[in-house]
Amino acid sequence: MLLKEKKTLVVDLDVQGNSTQYLLGHKISESEKTIANFFKDSLGISLFGGDKGGLESTIHETPFPNLFVLPSHPDLEALHSRLESRYKIFKLKEALDKLDGFDAIYIDTPPMLNFYSQSALIAADKCLIPFDCDSFARDALYTLMNSVAEVKADHNHNLEVEGIVVNQYQKQANLPRELVDGLIAEQLPVLESKISPSVKVRESHSASQPLVHYAPNHKLTDEYRALYAEIH
Repeated sequence: MLLKEKKTLVVDLDVQGNSTQYLLGHKISESEKTIANFFKDSLGISLFGGDKGGLESTIHETPFPNLFVLPSHPDLEALHSRLESRYKIFKLKEALDKLDGFDAIYIDTPPMLNFYSQSALIAADKCLIPFDCDSFARDALYTLMNSVAEVKADHNHNLEVEGIVVNQYQKQANLPRELVDGLIAEQLPVLESKISPSVKVRESHSASQPLVHYAPNHKLTDEYRALYAEIH
């Protein structure tokens, strides 16, 4: 399995822009085009103009082979209410459908259900739902599953939950095992691959290097490789 052979795009819809900084190694400057410019174009207020809703000019190459990112920007927060009021919810799907040349596109969504996360669900074929092993995460999971079902029924009949990714999993502890076993008993789509807690994740964030580059032989990297193999 050669990950570098797949040309991959990450669309960062989270206003915090963690994926953007993680993959590019720096914050986006005011002169660089981002996903905010795409949405401004859809509202007719982009300073750049002329793109007519296209995404190509907002895509940035990362330092890693065949990995590209469509960066986030803080302006997304101010744009949210205007995009919602003018019902631009299908704009991302329309633009991604026209985008050629990528083997895979992943959309990083905000942690809450809002205009941007709904836009992502409408544009997506499948979604992955992370599950941190605690009771609060379980309650949030049920809410999110209902929201995905609603988007599927109303806007995107092809949308499927590809799986629930169990994160922060400690197999020696009772509570994580009980919570995961409970989800499986409810016949929820829990993936076999589970991600353990590790400081290596924060270290890779600080270094702006994906784990496969930062710590290629680490146990956690192997867990992510197993997760990738399971969903492909």
